[in-house]
Amino acid sequence: MTDTSTSQQTVDLVVRTIAETAIENETYFGELDSVVGDGDFGYSLARGFEKLLEGWDGIDRADPGTFLKRSGMIITSRIGGTSGPIWGTAFMRAGMAAGSAADLTGEQVVAMLRAAVEGIKARGQSDLGDKTLLDSLVPFTDVLEQRLQAGDPPKAALEAAAAECRRAANATAEMVARRGRAAYTGERSKGSVDAGATALAVLAERLAAVWPAGAGSLAADGPEGKGSE
Repeated sequence: MTDTSTSQQTVDLVVRTIAETAIENETYFGELDSVVGDGDFGYSLARGFEKLLEGWDGIDRADPGTFLKRSGMIITSRIGGTSGPIWGTAFMRAGMAAGSAADLTGEQVVAMLRAAVEGIKARGQSDLGDKTLLDSLVPFTDVLEQRLQAGDPPKAALEAAAAECRRAANATAEMVARRGRAAYTGERSKGSVDAGATALAVLAERLAAVWPAGAGSLAADGPEGKGSE
């Protein structure tokens, strides 16, 4: 069962972990992007999340949704190229889906991820199979939803979803890019993984690793439902 402060603490943990992991992997993400892109993905992502952490304590925490929307605005304003609008939109759409809820269930979290997916599709004019971060984000969300509905504890559900995210990211090596700068390389984009999809796998794995065992704030059916502790 969760309370308001615990829900916000959970969202803080997720966003801060994403930010710190993106900054730590700046060089790696840039190297991934340099294979068929312009190599600035790692740099852009790191600068955006650095900006977020700089103003961390001052971000509005009226509720988790507001916090995510404000975070998305900061990210969008600082990350360069196409990454800023896409990642910022994901955060803002997730925040919009959360609404003013103080207590987030697993069902709501999945809805937030689905909203982020739709926002990315609209902003990037992309879909599954285009060799973008969607190709790992959607499988991640699908497995998370399935495992939570099956009654798995949140940490186990996240671990399973992160494993699927990694599998899906690796599978992008067999795809031909249809969106982003890599799309200009055509068939030459085949044979290397998508930087965004792989970055998402790294972030998912880190989240699964740091998620507290026994934390029940992603209960599939609410405070008293499956997966709550």
